[in-house]
Amino acid sequence: MSNIVNNLVEDYIRTTLKEKDGLLRELEEYANEHNVPIVHKEVSELLKVLLKIQKPKRILEVGCAIGYSSILFASVLDEDVEIITVERNEKMIEKAKENIKLAGFEKNITILEGDAEEILKEVEGPFDMIFMDAAKGQYKLFYDMIIDKLRVDGLLISDNILYKGMVAHDDFVIRRKKTIVKRMRNYLDYICNCDYLSTSLIPIGDGVALSYKNNKRGDINA
Repeated sequence: MSNIVNNLVEDYIRTTLKEKDGLLRELEEYANEHNVPIVHKEVSELLKVLLKIQKPKRILEVGCAIGYSSILFASVLDEDVEIITVERNEKMIEKAKENIKLAGFEKNITILEGDAEEILKEVEGPFDMIFMDAAKGQYKLFYDMIIDKLRVDGLLISDNILYKGMVAHDDFVIRRKKTIVKRMRNYLDYICNCDYLSTSLIPIGDGVALSYKNNKRGDINA
């Protein structure tokens, strides 16, 4: 019964929210047709609200895909926003560059091409917001590389934290995904119990974690 209720709630939210238009709508249709993972509709609306509240000037995105989220960020924020996004899939990079050019945000969005594990070592902060939407089994690894580059009072957003519901309950776990699920649970346990963060887990889309940075790591015991 609970799954039925959850599906009905999700359907209601998605049909109630206003449809996007223009390029973003086209990108949603492209992603659906080509099975490209982009943020869920209700998550994109949450991001828009957070962006309007936070008004970040520098954003780091880990996981670019076809550029949907970066374009969404740039479309909401002032024209001087700087967005740095990381992607290793060459086909995705090619499509993202095309979409960013169509959107007119080439001056705002920079794609760093390659493996995030290597690139993030060289990225210079500080950032006002970080959006994590890459390999789900690597969130904690990426976190350790970027959290010091997030300014105090900055916001870390981690998408897809429930990983198709598998993180929430063992009954949903596919055997070959056990390692990813275990790592995600460890990541969530860490950010929810970290003294220098205030974290909320939100069960929309495939799950979103919002982490507000209270202090620098090292100022207090992590």
